[in-house]
Amino acid sequence: MIEPETKSASTFRGAHQGNRGGERDPGVQPQNVPELLEFLGDPRNHPDRPRRVVVLETHFAWVFLTGRFAWKMKKAMRQDRMDYRTLADRERGCREEVRLNRRLAPSVYLGVVALSRGRNGRIAWGRRGTIIEWVIRMRQLPAERMLDRVLACRALRDQDLDAVARMLARFYRRRAARLPFQGRDYLKRLRDRTTENARELRAPDLELDRRRVDAVIEAQRRVLQRAGPLLAARGARVVEGHGDLRPEHVSLGPPACAIDCLEFDRDLRTFDPAEELAFLALECARLGAPETGEALLRRCCAALDDPVHPAVLRFYMGQRALVRAKIAAWHLRDPQFTDRRTWIARAHSYLDDALRDSLVALELVGRNVHTGRMQARK
Repeated sequence: MIEPETKSASTFRGAHQGNRGGERDPGVQPQNVPELLEFLGDPRNHPDRPRRVVVLETHFAWVFLTGRFAWKMKKAMRQDRMDYRTLADRERGCREEVRLNRRLAPSVYLGVVALSRGRNGRIAWGRRGTIIEWVIRMRQLPAERMLDRVLACRALRDQDLDAVARMLARFYRRRAARLPFQGRDYLKRLRDRTTENARELRAPDLELDRRRVDAVIEAQRRVLQRAGPLLAARGARVVEGHGDLRPEHVSLGPPACAIDCLEFDRDLRTFDPAEELAFLALECARLGAPETGEALLRRCCAALDDPVHPAVLRFYMGQRALVRAKIAAWHLRDPQFTDRRTWIARAHSYLDDALRDSLVALELVGRNVHTGRMQARK
C-alpha cells in the first residue's frame, strides 16, 4: 500500500500497473481533502488512541499508520483502467480491495469505514451525518516480517518458506476463481501482450534503447513459436490471482499472507499461477536471493501437483520483467519524477532480465525436464 517508489518505510507498500501521471478532475476532486488529512493524521481522532500517526502519501492514496491499524484513503483520480474520481467510485474500490485481499490476508483487511460530517460541521467516524469519504481499515503488519526486509537481512528460515508456499498453494487451489482458457486463446493472449509491450516500450518519448527492446521482443516471439504447445496447455490453469505478487507484498507472519492485490481491473490479476510465482522468483532474484525464488517455485508447484516445464517458467519471468520495464519507463511521463536517468536505468535493467530469461527459455524448449532447480541465472 506504499508504492515501491515511496521513500518512507512501512508495512504497506502498494503496487501500481503504470505511472502515467494520473488525471485529477477539479470538478470531482473533493474540496475537503486537507480537512480529511488533518482529521486522519491527528492521534486524538483515532479509536485506538495512538501516540502518533505516521502519514504516508503514495501515487494513488494516503495511508495513516497508528502502530495497531493502517487506514487507507484513496485519491480522487483516474489513471488508465482505474477511476476513483467520485465518492461512489471510491467506496466501490475500497470494498473490492477488501474483498479481494481477504482471499490471501483475511486477518489484515478488517473492513471499510465511512467518514461523515455531522450537523456541527465536524468530521467523525461512521455514518451519522453526511458521508464525505470512505477508508479501508487494516491491521498493521510488522515491517520486519515482510519478505523483502527478511531477504535484505538474510534472516529467512526454512519454516518461513514452507509457510509462504502453503499459503500460496492453498490460495491457488481453493480461493482463486478459475478462469480457464482454450489453448489457442491463451496463446493469442500471450502474443497480444507481447505486441502491446513492444508498442509501448518503443514509444519515442520514453527514450529507451531500441535495440534492447527489439532483442527482447524477438526472443519472446521465438519462444511463443517454439514452445506453443507447452504454453497453450497452461491456459487451463488460469485463475483470478493476486496481480502483483512481489516480496514487499508477502508477510511471513505468522500467519503468512500476501497483501495489496490489484483490485481495480480483473484482467490485470488473471494469470496462470505459475506466472505469478515466476514473477515472485524474478523479484527475489533482483533482491539478491535467487535461491529463495527457486525454492518457493519448487515448493508451490509441488504442493499444487503442477510440474511446470522450466522453459515456461523462464518465459513467464521474461514476460513479467518486460512489464516491469514498461512500468519503470512510464515514470518518465510523470512530472512528479524528475530524475529521468534513474527510471531509464531501471527500465533497461528489467529489459536485460527479460532478454536473459527469454533466451534461457529458448535453450530449454524441447528438453524433457520439469520443475526442479531452474537453470542458474547467468
